Amino acid sequence: MLVEEIMKTNIITLSPSATIAEAWNLLQENHIRHIPITNEEYQVVGIVSDRDVRDATPSIFNKESNQKELENKIQSIMSEPVVTVHPLDFVEEVARIFYDEEFACLPVVRNDKLVGIITEKDMLHTLIQLTGTNVQSSQIEVKVPHKPGILPEVAAVFGARKTNISSVLVYPYNDDPNYKILVFRVQTMNPMPVIQDLRKAGYELMWPNNIVEPKL
Repeated sequence: MLVEEIMKTNIITLSPSATIAEAWNLLQENHIRHIPITNEEYQVVGIVSDRDVRDATPSIFNKESNQKELENKIQSIMSEPVVTVHPLDFVEEVARIFYDEEFACLPVVRNDKLVGIITEKDMLHTLIQLTGTNVQSSQIEVKVPHKPGILPEVAAVFGARKTNISSVLVYPYNDDPNYKILVFRVQTMNPMPVIQDLRKAGYELMWPNNIVEPKL
């Protein structure tokens, strides 16, 4: 999945000469947490968060606070330089940037111009879609040898039952490089037949792992 498939393109921006008060009003009125700061060529020169603005806003409990601080230019509190991503970047790679850098928002830039924005919430929503948890389904986890061709081999068991697979994830098995975990989400509310087939085929199930086989 590419960034351009999940980014928001209706972007609210400010110029560096805008005031902190303007930023505060935009954040409140639009229920957003970040505002990219752009120049006349729509190039990203900074970014401000709701936290940046709150920290620069005089406290309502301090009667002696100077409200003139709200008229300071936004460039005085914006973060720069700004890390950006491209619309054709893979979402999985961008997720790594969010994690490593602890970002909550990333501007999306093409040809040095702002074209979109992606947030933590967008990433979480995408993760839900990629894992298939947004549809009614059952989860089956299978421990398999880490060898070529194992995925289609296991998937064939589902195919024999004509069970629709909505998503497949692959995880490492603890620290053992000889095994991995295949996580299938299948669109059936009764996964018992395919679970029995997997066990009969000799596969070890990590989940469900507490179902007693019925006696024949």
